[in-house]
Amino acid sequence: MNLTSIGDHARGLTLKSRATDIKSQIETLSYEMSTGKVQDVSGRLDGDYSHLLDLDRNLARLNAFRVSTAEAVLFTDAMQQSLTTIDQSVGEITGALLSFGTSNQAVTHENASVQAKNELDTVISALNTRAGGRSLFSGTATDVSPLLSADALLSALKTELTGLATVTDIRQAAEDWFNDAAGFDAVIYQGSASTLVPMQISENESVTIPITAIDPAIKAALRDIAVAAVVSDSALALPRAQRTALFTQLGVDLANTQNDTINLRAQLGAAQARVEQASTRNSAARTSLEYSRNELIAADPYQTAAQLQTVQFQLESLYSVTVRNANLSLVNFLR
Repeated sequence: MNLTSIGDHARGLTLKSRATDIKSQIETLSYEMSTGKVQDVSGRLDGDYSHLLDLDRNLARLNAFRVSTAEAVLFTDAMQQSLTTIDQSVGEITGALLSFGTSNQAVTHENASVQAKNELDTVISALNTRAGGRSLFSGTATDVSPLLSADALLSALKTELTGLATVTDIRQAAEDWFNDAAGFDAVIYQGSASTLVPMQISENESVTIPITAIDPAIKAALRDIAVAAVVSDSALALPRAQRTALFTQLGVDLANTQNDTINLRAQLGAAQARVEQASTRNSAARTSLEYSRNELIAADPYQTAAQLQTVQFQLESLYSVTVRNANLSLVNFLR
């Protein structure tokens, strides 16, 4: 029988090479255990990355839509909250004006105007709300607040109404100024006449929110509340009977306006529902694509664990053999 032997130095190099190979296998299997993905992706796909790249491209697009839908949710939720506040303020002052209008007392008139001024502050504050650093009701000019202060609005309106003595004249003058492009829109409104561009929420779907602070329903609410706030001003010198009649008419007008603000909230609610539906569809599509991607490059955890245990045993055995070889000597053999 022929015996083939190698020298001690060669044996040491062989054991060292084998140890390095086993350690490399342990490192690969440990990576696959921790990440759940194979380390040799090219080998798993036989060098064909086309399907994987297509999945990655679709996932990147869906991730972009996830950001855009999140922004749309933030924007529409904040806008809905502002419209809710406006609607509540309109409801409060409507009831107050209808109630106060039944009494021809100066103190009641003063209270009505004070409450109207407070509600006007609330409405303008709601319209000047920002979300994510962007103004909600400024159209495309999202970097500026849409309206000046309530004091600025009342000062400009008072100038337009001074000298008028009848309910009809005051209401008509206020309406003309609010509808005049050189009136409210130029003096008080600071935003853009252009509405926001549609928000892309999926590959083939976008949502438009055309509501600004110069929406007719919002302007009507601002107009009637502002008129109520200045009615009792001494500069107008309106007789009590005219104040009472004006308060009553403004209450009726605001009751009608509240229906329009509710319609705005309904329109915005429909947009919110579309954004939520698109977000759900995008999420489902993303989950499906992620599952398909994992199926392509996923490492079987049970098989990987078994292989890792095997190579760890091999390394321990190799170390044992290395120690035994290191302790071999002629003296020990002769003993």
